[in-house]
Amino acid sequence: MLTCVFVLTACGSDETPNRIQEMKETLARSKAEQVVRLTEVFVSSDNVDEMLESYNNVELGDIFASNFAQYYNDSSFLCEGKAVNSALTSFKTGIESMGSITEYGTPTSVIDGDTIIVTIPATGENGNGSVELIFTNDIYLQMTSCTLNLDQTKGQLMTRAALNTLLGMGTVFVVLILISLIISAFNLIPKIQASLAPKKAEIEPVEAPEPAAPVVEEEEDLSDDMELVAVIAAAIASYEGTSVEGFQVRSIKRAGRKNWKNA
Repeated sequence: MLTCVFVLTACGSDETPNRIQEMKETLARSKAEQVVRLTEVFVSSDNVDEMLESYNNVELGDIFASNFAQYYNDSSFLCEGKAVNSALTSFKTGIESMGSITEYGTPTSVIDGDTIIVTIPATGENGNGSVELIFTNDIYLQMTSCTLNLDQTKGQLMTRAALNTLLGMGTVFVVLILISLIISAFNLIPKIQASLAPKKAEIEPVEAPEPAAPVVEEEEDLSDDMELVAVIAAAIASYEGTSVEGFQVRSIKRAGRKNWKNA
């Protein structure tokens, strides 16, 4: 039974699906050519930058679809806003590099699962490129992507890669040099701070005053004062409990003030 099932499934005809796919691809190629022509008209006008700045993707999709219906009398065209944005941006940049497009080649299509990819060669005044459009693989054929890609030789690709490498390495070395200069400048900060700091006033040494010469008091000889001698002798005799005849006062000297204080 399993063998019969496999045999029956192998006996089916693929003519109807192939015809439907061919019809879809033919319609996708036709719409792709119309999209490219209309996109070139938008870019050739001077208000493409204003459109990209003023409208969001949804509004760009509606504007493009309405203009498509007006130009080609086809209201069944569907497109995503991001595809229109990509088409306008890539065409503007591509035409600036390759010049005005003088001729479009024959479109080719490839089915990739749920999408149909259409490629249209483009010849410009200064270079060549190709437009790649992607449609949904269904009855609506909604455009989901549209970009103009420039054709570049291997030499151009290698040159661009070398420039990108030099730019990247140069940026790295410049940053490293700046960092090393900043680190080396840290040693100058203390010197700069020291030079900007206010200088301390120099203190002139003050000469110590010379010590004053000691005042020498002249001793006064009071031995000739008989009345003073008699009084002192009487006081000493009274203190000692003797008579004045027992001792004789030969000299009298004034005692210092400190001695009197201690007494």
